[in-house]
Amino acid sequence: MKKFVQKPFNVFFLLSAFSLLFSCSVQKQISNKAKKEILGSSDLASANIGISIFNPTARKFLYNYHAEKNFIPASNTKLFTLYAGMKYLEDSLVAARYKVEDGTLMVQATGDPTFLHPDFKNQPLLNFLQQKEIDKISLITPFASESFGRGWAWDDFKEEYMAERDPFPMYGNLATISFNGDSLQTIPALLKPFVIGAPAKDHVWEIDREIGGHIYTIDTTKGTVGNDKKTTLAMDKGLFASRYLDDTLHKEVIREYNPFAPGEGIPIYSQSKDSLFKIMLHRSDNLYAEQTLLMVSNEKLGEMNDVRIIDTLLATDLKDLPQKPRWVDGSGLSRYNLFSPKDLVWILNKLKEEYSLERLKVMLPGANEGTLKGLFNGYENHIYAKTGSFSNNLALSGYLVTKKNKTLLFSILINNHTASASAIKKRIEMFLEGIIDKY
Repeated sequence: MKKFVQKPFNVFFLLSAFSLLFSCSVQKQISNKAKKEILGSSDLASANIGISIFNPTARKFLYNYHAEKNFIPASNTKLFTLYAGMKYLEDSLVAARYKVEDGTLMVQATGDPTFLHPDFKNQPLLNFLQQKEIDKISLITPFASESFGRGWAWDDFKEEYMAERDPFPMYGNLATISFNGDSLQTIPALLKPFVIGAPAKDHVWEIDREIGGHIYTIDTTKGTVGNDKKTTLAMDKGLFASRYLDDTLHKEVIREYNPFAPGEGIPIYSQSKDSLFKIMLHRSDNLYAEQTLLMVSNEKLGEMNDVRIIDTLLATDLKDLPQKPRWVDGSGLSRYNLFSPKDLVWILNKLKEEYSLERLKVMLPGANEGTLKGLFNGYENHIYAKTGSFSNNLALSGYLVTKKNKTLLFSILINNHTASASAIKKRIEMFLEGIIDKY
């Protein structure tokens, strides 16, 4: 008679089976939640939608929907710019480099956007230029880009959010014009003679100017009542900067291109790069993002060339992106940019692995702050994310810390919608809060 022998109980097999069932259950629940809150929404019936949810600890995707398709990411592009800045810029930004030749102070611009910016009270470069006992300054501007990026909307050129790129930006490349009664004030003050007209007291007004020019006309047929108005400055690739420095420092300032050889020049430092990146991400500041990419180009290539630095980054640090993207600017203003949700998750994971989530939590907007103001109330310390939006397009990508203390990476890209952006944001909010609560 054959004796029955009981086989040992395989605990590992049971745990593996349970883990698989749990994983399938999680994926199904997230899928159902996505269908309910986003994919099944009548508001988004005609939109193109991509979603990716990734568990970096298990190194597996919990949910993907059209995650390998390319979408216009809007300001989610800034996450790629952030990585480039984190990797290649020093802890303190280089405001300029200088040397002295034949009695002339040679100052090479680096693209630092913090010079004379109201965000930063401490201005080391200005202090240096004011104290130097030299009468002549040569401002070197190794700028090999255009003032506006490819695919930017040309008719937004006067808007505050589309400040021009420049080798030596000042005041955030914005002109501020205000009236106190009949008294006109401008920042920079040098612009005052170029303002034409004045509004009647408490009358609506707007600023008009031609593209690339420094003539500002007060238009009283449109606009809103306000104490001041801002418009882009038309920096002219460093030409205005040399004029401004000449007028302010009372020293002869000439402009030239010929950059220093690698390793030449003594650096003058301005602000910590993390402080710049925090504002860039919280406010979604386009100029800060564009200038960050130009600063990286200057450090790696010896010139500020957005096309070359993007090609270089895609061929090196970003060569393992899941899908081949189309990346054309630093800010995401361009509708030519194309990235997949998996690309966004990939860069989020790379940032976390190389620079730590704790550091990123300080830079990215959290619940109810920055560009997430009014969203995710009560979910403080559970979400850190970058928004992205312009007409008919909306994006949100970042990190979730669930109530079970799991860290998840996510990207949601929505293109070609015709609904209200606030309604779509609310649906995304409900979807992500459900994931935070359950997992």
